[in-house]
Amino acid sequence: MDNVLLLPKAQAKDASIVFQKVVTYIQSGNVFVDTEEESPGKVGFIIKQEIFKEFGHDVPVIVIGKEDLQACLDRNLFLNEAEIDLKKLYVSFISSELPDNMITQLNLNFIKPDEIQLDGKRIYLKYDISPAKTKLDNKWIEKSMNVVSTTRNWNTVKTLLKMFDDSFIYNYPIFFLQFYQISPISYAS
Repeated sequence: MDNVLLLPKAQAKDASIVFQKVVTYIQSGNVFVDTEEESPGKVGFIIKQEIFKEFGHDVPVIVIGKEDLQACLDRNLFLNEAEIDLKKLYVSFISSELPDNMITQLNLNFIKPDEIQLDGKRIYLKYDISPAKTKLDNKWIEKSMNVVSTTRNWNTVKTLLKMFDDSFIYNYPIFFLQFYQISPISYAS
């Protein structure tokens, strides 16, 4: 289970140290920033380093660009299915691109009746019942594929893409921050 970092207060302590125009969306680690840095890896490293310096927590950071979110809409084959229930669609963003043959190496019987589709640094998930009643979770993805993973529901993916298109958000990277084995943190004013 992800622990919550209340980003509006935290942004003043971490992201704004290095970046300007920090915008957050819900309290699950969706952070937009304006930066001149073009390397997603370097941006992620800077954010991770600042969080560690300020809070003492080693937090995985995955940097997602607009093109990654757009690819979710363009390349998710589950969307082609008749009568697809969008509430059962999710996307896991992962830390490194998977080899093309990864799907043949996975034990997909373990996650049935849920389904996955691999797409570079994205994994499209279709749950048979719900993400609360599955073996197909971040823990399984990370262990099976040796990656860091963070998952968003379909509504959040569409909202984040819309935020990129809105006039107050330009071409900011998104940072998905995910905490592991940390007590819940509250940054009250």
